[in-house]
Amino acid sequence: MHARRILSVWFPYLGAERLLRRLDKLTDIPFAVVAEDGQAQILSSLSKDAMAAGLHQGQALRDAQAICPELVTWLQDPQAEADFMCALVRWAGRFSPWVAAQAPGGLVLDITGCAHLFGGEPGLMTRLVHDAEEMGLSAICGLADTPGAAWALARFAGAATTTDRSGDAIDQEARATRSRAARNRHRKRSDTEPALFHGSGGARRIAPPGQTHGALAGLPVAALRLEKEVVAQLSRLGLRRIGDLIGQPRAPLARRFGRDLVLRLDQALGQVPEPISPEQPQPRYVTRLSLPEPVGLSDDILAALDRLLPRLCKLLSDKGQGARAVRLQALRTDDTVQAVEVGLARAADRPEHIRPLLAMKIAGMDAGFGIDTLRLEATRVEPVHERAPTGHVMAGKAVQDRLARKAGTEELMGRIGARIGLEAITRRHPANSHIPEKSAMILAAAWSDPAPGHWPAPPAPRPLMMWRPEPVNAPDTPAPPARFRWRGRMHEARAATGPERIAPEWWLDDVNWRSGVRDYWQVVTDNGTRLWLFYAHGGTMSPGWFCQGRFA
Repeated sequence: MHARRILSVWFPYLGAERLLRRLDKLTDIPFAVVAEDGQAQILSSLSKDAMAAGLHQGQALRDAQAICPELVTWLQDPQAEADFMCALVRWAGRFSPWVAAQAPGGLVLDITGCAHLFGGEPGLMTRLVHDAEEMGLSAICGLADTPGAAWALARFAGAATTTDRSGDAIDQEARATRSRAARNRHRKRSDTEPALFHGSGGARRIAPPGQTHGALAGLPVAALRLEKEVVAQLSRLGLRRIGDLIGQPRAPLARRFGRDLVLRLDQALGQVPEPISPEQPQPRYVTRLSLPEPVGLSDDILAALDRLLPRLCKLLSDKGQGARAVRLQALRTDDTVQAVEVGLARAADRPEHIRPLLAMKIAGMDAGFGIDTLRLEATRVEPVHERAPTGHVMAGKAVQDRLARKAGTEELMGRIGARIGLEAITRRHPANSHIPEKSAMILAAAWSDPAPGHWPAPPAPRPLMMWRPEPVNAPDTPAPPARFRWRGRMHEARAATGPERIAPEWWLDDVNWRSGVRDYWQVVTDNGTRLWLFYAHGGTMSPGWFCQGRFA
């Protein structure tokens, strides 16, 4: 039986090189892709020249431009990057049928039994790197018995690490100091790549079968896919290499640094299985329209939408599907994208159900210098079943009327949800609990049906308004008080009805019911207010009176 062999392929400049493939004029200029991070702009991907200039991923755009004034930037398009990664998964299928995306910016392949087709494992890796270079992409491969070890070898084997340095190492200094140091270092060595990569030799990293421990021992602990905070804590304790952790007891490590550290270590060493789920081709319901001239008016976009929607709905109806979420993307002439997305309260495959929701969002789109392509996609779909009336005429008519009322309600929810979000529209369902505050569940209206039948009647009337129990200043006796203070004023009781005894659920430890058994009373005050008071007999807390609601 062959040992399992996993190949990790890392594209360190993926976001930048995806754009540089079609921007030949920028190949020798520092280039970076910029992403929006709240109100700030950061570098999400850099070219080799930008990294050689001392820039780094996640750096603020203003700081990067101050360090490298000749930097050329491009706005990130997450949808295009995701589509490109899907294309890379399909491309890698020529090397193995078991391929999946591996974040960040990489692929993972199970090449067990495939390497001999390419002249062995080194031949397969050389072929893959060469084919990637022909597409304008830089690829670095790591091969081991586990996905975690392959990931670590691809990204850290052969890298210039600081595992032997003290706490005064340069990678622990301020970002600006490190950037200047990196820039000065590469000025002296401008004809080479950054220290992270050393030519083709650094692009091929292979751990022979059964030698995962030795291959990982010299790598930094960051190669275990840990959080930065955990890596910093380990470094402060002198645990800078994976070899420093392999011999440590698991229980103290998990107790001090969390279970994720132990899990990642065991996955990398093969002591805990880490399955690879290959990407399955998913049906996509999308259509696009290229415009002869750029447009920017809402009427023009709506006219184009009237041509896109029938085609999309036909794709859906042919597969028996209906859209629950639809995204409209406008590709502008400056190669940026504006997108709006709407959700539907029920799956729809007819243009008249989707168009009004998109029309409400189009007014907020920024056309910039003009829109030359529109793309419409159903991002979430559900099966739609055809209904045919059967049975008695009157019964069939009643069913059709009920379905029509339901469709009208769902269409209204879709219109409101387009403005405030479908998650903000909720409905109540009866719950199987005798506790007053647990007698109902709040569900999202778009993803739930109305409660069947009638709402179950409680054993005693419930108040119109309920709130968390508020303390009442009254004599500490189970009998209803004649006079009591609540919310800063005195009240006199004219009548009292009760009690209704409610006990807490013994199988649950609810902090709100640690006061023990409650006796609820309906108390009418001197000003005509009917309050819902209860006397808590005291469980793990002191007994006393509380007010929890008010009747109409």
